[in-house]
Amino acid sequence: MSAALTLEIASNSLASALAAQAGGADRIELFDNLGEGGTTPSLASIAIARERLQIPLFVLVRPRPGDFHYDALETELMLRDIAQCRALGCDGVVIGALDVHGGIDMPLCRELVQAAGPLQVTFHRAFDAARDLPAALQQVIELGCTRVLSSGGQVSAEAGSSMLAALVAQAAGRIRVMAGAGIGPANIARIARLTGCSELHASAKGLRRSAMQFQNPLLRGLDPDWHQTSTATVAALRKALDSAG
Repeated sequence: MSAALTLEIASNSLASALAAQAGGADRIELFDNLGEGGTTPSLASIAIARERLQIPLFVLVRPRPGDFHYDALETELMLRDIAQCRALGCDGVVIGALDVHGGIDMPLCRELVQAAGPLQVTFHRAFDAARDLPAALQQVIELGCTRVLSSGGQVSAEAGSSMLAALVAQAAGRIRVMAGAGIGPANIARIARLTGCSELHASAKGLRRSAMQFQNPLLRGLDPDWHQTSTATVAALRKALDSAG
């Protein structure tokens, strides 16, 4: 079982990506702004990650937090970001967009997939915000995406395990369904077993405490601490997944 299972780590910084690789991740999804659901990382972060990672690098292409319905200017940004990812030698991009009715925005997503060219394409959790997940899955398959990241439309992959299993059955090998949201060392093997997903996605994040000895007490809205991927947690995820079989 373990040989067929892939561990992708959602990495909110260059440091997180390197920590994930050290812990045994199979693939990185690089992004910024974890607390807002993720946005496109900086060009420098992508470039240095590509130089230093020996495992596949996928980059989130999301121009802002909020909903997944985008205008012409945001589309232009996403197309430019995809072009930069291709130029830097990334292995894949992570995209997604919805129309105002909660369906997949097929014209826009076709444009993004076409721009990706030879890169693999993961459809991100805009999928979970869709009105009808089985219908949305068929649309994502028609786009030619490599995989779709999903929690089964629930707050966590464990809560959405029944829907994820149904999506895996519906996909019938035409697309990979990757389980994500709320996955940790204690439940990753169970989620893989319940859903039939061969790819699992986790952030493995831990809180990094600021080393600052002085902090202005008036700036209470500026939290000095931050989240970063934990190598130890990634290693625990890896061990749990490898022991599942």
